[in-house]
Amino acid sequence: MGARIRQIRRARGLTLIQLADTAGLTHGFLSKLERGLASPSMASLDRITVALGTSQVELLAGQGNVQVSAVHRAGEGTAGSYGLGRARLLTTGNRRLQPMLYAGDNTDPGEFYQHAEDEFIHVTDGKVLVDLGPDGIEPLGPGDSLYLSGGTPHRWSTGGPEVYRLFIVKENPDAR
Repeated sequence: MGARIRQIRRARGLTLIQLADTAGLTHGFLSKLERGLASPSMASLDRITVALGTSQVELLAGQGNVQVSAVHRAGEGTAGSYGLGRARLLTTGNRRLQPMLYAGDNTDPGEFYQHAEDEFIHVTDGKVLVDLGPDGIEPLGPGDSLYLSGGTPHRWSTGGPEVYRLFIVKENPDAR
């Protein structure tokens, strides 16, 4: 995981000290982490993912070898925390696009995410409130979609009592 953190940090143009400052961690710890000499707690990993504008599931996905085309079967794919919910990646390897399924029931939208990559969101179930910061809040329901240009601050929460499910496609800044 340390090598993946280093790869994303460099792709974002961040120094180790800048990432440490943003994440509220020491650069010595991050250096050890990137070299595989330390393991992060869940709290530290969360701080790192927020500082990098990524998620735990994207960190765990790794690189792997990429085939020109590949079938991805139901239930396959790296799964884990993504923001305040859970996601499962629908591809493997270093792809230009990262499609994923996301589920959440958070009523608190949490911190804003802002990253250089474009992102597409499609609601498959439930209601979601997408907070776009200065651009306001967009309520979305099943069948609604939202395209976010890179750099757009965003966060989301449930717009109803039920779990909401999203199909998300995000650009991968590390893909060739």
